[in-house]
Amino acid sequence: MNAAVKILAGLIVIAAGFGLFLDSPSVHMWKSMTGINWWNNFVIVLTGVIPPFLLLAGIFIVWLEADELGAEKEMKTGSEAEAKEVKSAVESEEQKPPARRGRRSKKR
Repeated sequence: MNAAVKILAGLIVIAAGFGLFLDSPSVHMWKSMTGINWWNNFVIVLTGVIPPFLLLAGIFIVWLEADELGAEKEMKTGSEAEAKEVKSAVESEEQKPPARRGRRSKKR
């Protein structure tokens, strides 16, 4: 489908949804046609969706933070191990005899 057709379909769906919410107790436009009180049903569904949404959001936040703490601990452990490797490399360099400098004399 063309993007313009999809946008038009989206606007029609938005208008229909907004029109159903206009069914307030004072308007009664859609209720007389469909027999459904859309606004009250929306409020019921919304109040039913909020607790599971909060549970899922909390679980997601805890999972992200626990993963971040694990990554932070892993980085710290990795940097400590890297520091030990560097320290041992420096110590091994210090234990090596100094390299000769200058020109070597030729033996005849």
